[in-house]
Amino acid sequence: MVIKKKFRRVLVVLGGNSGERSVSLASGKACVKALKKKNYKVTTFDPKLKNYNLIDRNKFDVIFNALHGKEGEDGVAQSYFEYLRIPYTHSGVISSYNAMNKIISKKIFFKNKILIPKFFHISKSTYKKSSLEKNLTKRKLKFPIVIKPVNEGSSLGVRIVKNFRDLKKFTSDLFKKYDQLICEQYIGGQEIQASVINDKPLGAIELIPKRNFYDYKAKYTKSAKTKHIMPARLEKKKYLEVLNLAKLAHQALGCKGVTRSDFKFYKNKFFLLETNTQPGMTNLSLVPEIANYYKLNFNDLVETILLDASLNR
Repeated sequence: MVIKKKFRRVLVVLGGNSGERSVSLASGKACVKALKKKNYKVTTFDPKLKNYNLIDRNKFDVIFNALHGKEGEDGVAQSYFEYLRIPYTHSGVISSYNAMNKIISKKIFFKNKILIPKFFHISKSTYKKSSLEKNLTKRKLKFPIVIKPVNEGSSLGVRIVKNFRDLKKFTSDLFKKYDQLICEQYIGGQEIQASVINDKPLGAIELIPKRNFYDYKAKYTKSAKTKHIMPARLEKKKYLEVLNLAKLAHQALGCKGVTRSDFKFYKNKFFLLETNTQPGMTNLSLVPEIANYYKLNFNDLVETILLDASLNR
């Protein structure tokens, strides 16, 4: 008996224009290979090289979104997919935008009673050095402090600062490239990342970076020697708690398909840093590693994500 596939012709969208282009290309290529092994007819599309309007909606049944970063996971690509009326994977327009915007996502987490680090945001257009000091006092933030762009992924532009002089310097440096920044309290403790797929928690992994924190290099280079511990070293009750928090974050944002939420476990509490709607799918990526531990191999994981594709996400 031949099982009829829900989709047959897959367009994998990869690459793009963001600072995470190289990671997206690696994710996309890995997913192409997996889908071919599952006997799908696979074509690739790179929005850096061609305009989305050149996609022929009659040639494809589904889009597998393997983009990362700006224009790939902030609602822009998703808007094109909806316009083309081709079912696609991962989160939709609004949930992608909200998850990528750290101010909006933090407000949503706070509203849903998920613990987040204390923070404030600053705009390039209204920035004054005196306002930095006022905000630090008002929000009761103490050094070290994390400063980062509001709309960026893969820890790009993230700095941990230990004094006011460095905070001023990095604020000025980041404003050369970004218009909106967030300053948040640095939280110590264990680095825990938990994944959700199709509204169900998948698992949680612990990371021990050799570097200052889990930055871009720690995420994507073997030489960084980040230690992965699967499952995360938590007592059972706490392990289940972080899975439920990841599911709550996923649902509060209105996400679809797969997400990965980044937590710090400090003084017996979980602090949610952010939720990623387009987690990496490379051989160093965390979602495939978590899935593999629970006997969901990479090819099956990619197909599971694909089969959830739809419109109006």
